[in-house]
Amino acid sequence: MKKDFDEKSLAQKLVSEIDRLTKPLGRKIRFMEVCGTHTVSIFRAGLRQMLPPQIELVSGPGCPVCVTPDDYMDKAIAYAREPDTIIATFGDMLKVPGSSSSLADAMAAGADIRIVYSPLDSLKIAKENPEKSVIFLAVGFETTAPTAAATVITAMRQGIKNFFALSAQKLIPPAMRMLLDDERTNVDGFLLPGHVAVVTGSDEFLFLPRDYGKPGVVAGFEAMEILRAVYRLAKMTASREPGIENEYDSVVTAGGNKAAQKMLYEVYEPIDTQWRGLGVIAQSGLRLRHEYAGFDIERVRPIEVDDAPGKEKSLCRCGEVLRGLTVPVECPLFARACTPEHAVGPCMVSVEGVCAAHYKYGGGTFQYGK
Repeated sequence: MKKDFDEKSLAQKLVSEIDRLTKPLGRKIRFMEVCGTHTVSIFRAGLRQMLPPQIELVSGPGCPVCVTPDDYMDKAIAYAREPDTIIATFGDMLKVPGSSSSLADAMAAGADIRIVYSPLDSLKIAKENPEKSVIFLAVGFETTAPTAAATVITAMRQGIKNFFALSAQKLIPPAMRMLLDDERTNVDGFLLPGHVAVVTGSDEFLFLPRDYGKPGVVAGFEAMEILRAVYRLAKMTASREPGIENEYDSVVTAGGNKAAQKMLYEVYEPIDTQWRGLGVIAQSGLRLRHEYAGFDIERVRPIEVDDAPGKEKSLCRCGEVLRGLTVPVECPLFARACTPEHAVGPCMVSVEGVCAAHYKYGGGTFQYGK
């Protein structure tokens, strides 16, 4: 009880300070989180409802499933339908819509699709099925890319010839640059992704104050950690002294995890790549380097899909939501044609998607200690 009381008292003080700092600015102050786990935590805890009315939290492209374009899903589905092929994937990819179907549809039609909890699980499947091609759907950000890289290295060292990856790994900083280069983006600062920063380090985001005059705070995932990060953003915004601060210093350092970085860039090289709703972003994707090209299914066994890359459903406003240009309830499909059970767009499919979070928690109130 005392802990709850202390947190309630501290939360009230932080909100009062945020109000005191930003009310004299006389305008809306918009902070964007670029982490799907932050999105869920913010909605679940009801932080939006607790903050002063001049503070607006908006969600950015922080959910890897949500920014995976239709053409990637179409390729994954096409490979799944090929004979003697096993698709290994995280469970949240099953219902992500492609142009006309999903992996769940392919699975129902007889495709061999298996849920894994780590990329390394794919190697076990490959060893147990040497006569089949095992394709791991490598979707994620800097957080998961090192583990995928380690899996490729292990496959090479162990001589596993039937393991492949279909890569859609992406890098967060180039997407943030793209958003800030877009004149429509109206963001005063960023809640920086804690899990990503564990790998990259907080210094990876120094371009925000240096190139754009925007502050950023690396945040943890508890409600109070996020609230403290918002306070620090408000303080830098009010003082007009932008910088990069670390509210998650128990696990995040300035330089990040050097071993993970080394492994990541030993296996992968940056390339231009398509983000759902955002278009092609320069040097924002990861492709297996030439030395590991034998594990890249698109280079080993290219496949054609019917729809043009980047083609997306016209009524789904997921792309605008990911840019912070609109909110889920303004989409004509939200909670009507598009629900978690029958999702039209990926922002409703993933548990970290902003539409799914809004659907589940949108009417919440702030919960201390959550």
